[in-house]
Amino acid sequence: MKVTVVGAGAVGASCAEYIAIKNFASEVVLVDIKEGFAEGKAMDLMQTASLNGFDTKITGTTGDYSKTAESDICVITSGIARKPGMSRDELLGINAGIVKSVAASLVEQSPNTIIIVVSNPMDTMTYLVHKATGLPKNRIIGMGGALDSARFKYRLAEALEAPISDVDGMVIGGHSDKGMVPLTRLATRNSVPVSEFLSEKRLEQVKQDTKVGGATLTGLLGTSAWYAPGAAVSGLVQAIACDQKKIYPCSALLEGEYGLSDLCIGVPVVLGKNGIEKIVEINLSEEEKAALTSSAEAVKNNNTALTF
Repeated sequence: MKVTVVGAGAVGASCAEYIAIKNFASEVVLVDIKEGFAEGKAMDLMQTASLNGFDTKITGTTGDYSKTAESDICVITSGIARKPGMSRDELLGINAGIVKSVAASLVEQSPNTIIIVVSNPMDTMTYLVHKATGLPKNRIIGMGGALDSARFKYRLAEALEAPISDVDGMVIGGHSDKGMVPLTRLATRNSVPVSEFLSEKRLEQVKQDTKVGGATLTGLLGTSAWYAPGAAVSGLVQAIACDQKKIYPCSALLEGEYGLSDLCIGVPVVLGKNGIEKIVEINLSEEEKAALTSSAEAVKNNNTALTF
């Protein structure tokens, strides 16, 4: 199992580290445009191998995509990160050109690969990769929902004063501060609805804190977060590499599911060796449907700025 991660910055390096530590991949290739940067990150990570007990080989390259050849899974994290006060959507113009070029280079070397898109605005970048590469829809996945759901569960556990292992919940919709749809109605603590423990007001606060989770961290850190995004990517990669058939909310190309078409947006999917093996349509309340539709309209509006 060979995995390529494009972009050796904080998110890409964290992603490579988590994949290596889980020890399911034979090789991880880091790619970056900054001279020596990916090579240095790879060397630093390899020097943790004996300490962390993994055998995954990590290599780095400055823009030589031939070293990514025959990758089973490719992750695109490249592009500029958010700064305080910026929305993800403001990154569209710069990151679109980068992501389009990277995707083409990856597919040229690994025509059978599965691509996971992390670069923001993530739903629009995922849609761009579909249009630019023409790969089957099951082989292009946007990461956002997995991260947003992890942040949702963190906020739920905080409100419940419960261990996170007790908590389950999911966020669908667009990967944006306004577009996320945290499904508080379906969230549970060890199979018991969280509404049994939390007031409607407190659940609304959890929802709002989840939606601005990325912006909150950007304000504190001065740049985008990296630990949770890297962990979210590694979870998706492992589900595919190990054919786990796990359900994650991911940005997927919809063709009528949830009444939506010709866009990528976060919905629950089954992930296995073929990438997206099934889009899971769950019964939404009228309020949740309206929120998802509104989120989809914002994503489609972003997509109109793309050129293929």
